[in-house]
Parts: sequence; C-alpha cells; structure tokens
Amino acid sequence: MEHFGTIRPPREVIYGPGQRRALGRIARGLGRRALVVTDARLAAEADFQAMVQDLADHGLVVRVESGTLPDVPVDSSLAATKAARDFAADLVIGIGGGSALDMAKCIALLLSHGGRPQDYYGELKVPGPILPLIALPTTAGTGSEVTPVAVLSDAERSLKVGISSPHLIPTAAICDPELTLSCPPGLTAIAGADALTHAIEAFTATRRPVTPHLTQERVFIGKNAISDTFALEAIRLLWRGLEQACSDGADIGARAQVMQGASLAGLAFGVAGTAAAHAIQYPVGALTHTAHGQGVACLMPWVMEWNRPAIGPELAQMAEAMGLDGPDAVIPAIAALFARIGIPPTLAALGLAEDRIDWVAEQSCGIERLIQNNPRPLDRADMTRLLRAAFFGDARLIQ
Repeated sequence: MEHFGTIRPPREVIYGPGQRRALGRIARGLGRRALVVTDARLAAEADFQAMVQDLADHGLVVRVESGTLPDVPVDSSLAATKAARDFAADLVIGIGGGSALDMAKCIALLLSHGGRPQDYYGELKVPGPILPLIALPTTAGTGSEVTPVAVLSDAERSLKVGISSPHLIPTAAICDPELTLSCPPGLTAIAGADALTHAIEAFTATRRPVTPHLTQERVFIGKNAISDTFALEAIRLLWRGLEQACSDGADIGARAQVMQGASLAGLAFGVAGTAAAHAIQYPVGALTHTAHGQGVACLMPWVMEWNRPAIGPELAQMAEAMGLDGPDAVIPAIAALFARIGIPPTLAALGLAEDRIDWVAEQSCGIERLIQNNPRPLDRADMTRLLRAAFFGDARLIQ
C-alpha cells in the first residue's frame, strides 16, 4: 500500500445551505477593504446584493468589480486590476462560477505582485502570498474555490493558459448549494461533468516516484494516498447527485452532493493533477468553441478506455463506490450518465472536423505536463488512435 500523500486545502472550508451568510464575519477577520469580483448578471441578483450588504454590516468598505467575462481574457484581468488599484483592497472576494473565481485569483495576484498574468504562466512562478481571498462558488464544477489554479484565455496563444501555485489557493471557501439553485440544467450538467472528470483523472493519474522534495518541486505531484480519498468520495457523490440535480434543479440534497463533490474533486486534482482528457480538450476547445466541461466529459470515457490496462484497481474501487457490478461496468456507466445529461458522445458530435485530428494530436502531445500525468503512456501515434476512436465512437480503434 502506498502511504505517501499530500493535500493543500484552504485555511477554512464551509459547506451547507445558507452558509453564505457567514461571509461578513469571515471577511471581517481577514480585512477591512474588500474588492468583490463577480459578473454583471450575478451583480444584479438579490442574493449577491445581500452578501455585499452583509459585508457592509460587518464594517467592511466594499467595491464591486462586475466585469468578469467567460474564460477570463488576459486583457480583462489587467484592466480590472488597474481600475481597482486605487481602492487599496486588503481582501478579495470572488463570487460566481469558475471564471469569476479565477478572475478574483488573478486580480489578487496582480495587486500583490504587479506585472502581467503572462509573467506567472506555468507552475510555481508566483513569488509569495497574495491578498487574502474568499471564494463563493455559484456553480458546482471547476473546484476553483479550493485549487491552486487560475485559468485564463490568451488571444495571442489561441489557447487557455494556467497559473498554478499554492499561493493561489483561497484563504476561505464558502460552498452554499443554495447559490446553485438558479443554475440551468445545461450548465449544471456541463459543470458537474467537469467535476466528475477532475475526480476520475486525479484518481487514475500516474503515481510518481516519491522523494522528500516532490511536493516542493511540483504543484501537481500525481496520484497519492490523500488525493485518492478525496477523489473517490467525489466520484461517489457526483455519481449519486449529478443526474438528479440536472433533472430537478430544486432538489437541494442533489445540489449539495454535486457541490461537495466538485470541491472534493478540486482538492484531489489540486495536488494530483489532471491528464490526457484535459490535454486534448485545450486544442479541441480552441477549434470547436465549446465549453471546457463539455469537452473533457466527451473525452473522458475514451481516455478511460485507452487507460483501461493501467487502471484495473482504480476501476474496481470506482465500481464499488458507484454501486456497480464490477470494474467492466464503470466506463459504460460513465458514458451513459454523460449521454443522459446531454454531453456529446463523440468528438464529431462535439463539432470537431475530421481533418483536424492530426493537428489536435500534435497539440495535445505538446502539453507534456498533462500527458506525463496520464497512467498509460501516449505517443503521437497512440494519440491519433485515441482521437479517431473518440471521433468515430468506436473503441475498437484503440485496441
């Protein structure tokens, strides 16, 4: 048995219906001038305005930055930081979906250390602590409320890019499933499928040789004993709650399972990392302009099929957690769940053109950090086979 493990959580994580009302008291212990980062739609909602009032009632001076755009264009984070600098915030609060939380992380980073987001791309480039950060997710998917990652879109690169550092982990995460009740079925499905993909890829990631320096040399260290615990529980919760949350958005119990599952998946992949499904989605997303969660979920059963020879023990554990009849049932069950909630089953259905398969294979293999985290090696020829199987919907092409 492998006893090595690590976890890098926020200082405080709170789950439960109504827990957003703890925001004012938590914030009061971290600062006096709060920059609240959200998007224009959420800024107009009564729940958001009540949270801002709660901050004021607890003595904080508040400025709202409501300019978050989907996928956080680099230029928008720079503009928002410039506009906020004269406010002299000593606390940043992100309220919203993954983009709002990533925007909050980026602004907190730039206010603390200056420069441009490009200065911090990759792993371990953030030189030190950032402003205290509180994260309140209103969707259940990215897990950004507990992760060391901020994902931005860079027009110059035509791809999403990431800043990865333990310094980006929020100080506190408040996870209130009532904030997801207004999330429509389609977004609930895409976000929840993203979370399940995070959990599966963390649970099945490669296991790296353990050294005393591993946790200090890498943000993502691969599969380990502690991340496995969080990943497997996330799989169990998401398997039980996701479909119900999509079909009955008012079911607070299902919403709570999905939100907790998303955060636990974030804790798992925040140290273990993700793998081939995420590597492939970067170029696929750039070509198809489809949502990240939709793309990784479309790919996940096909990547699992490729990895099957290397993940036998993990499939057995997943089958037990999901209440299935053995490891051979897991991949079909995941694919069927995704189909029922509206995830396209193939890359062709996602909108990828067949003549771009070779380009996607080349680009995917170039994302070495993720490919090297995959439990079964993938060279360029292997990647092309995998992509053709995912495009045509034919697992025999992987054999």
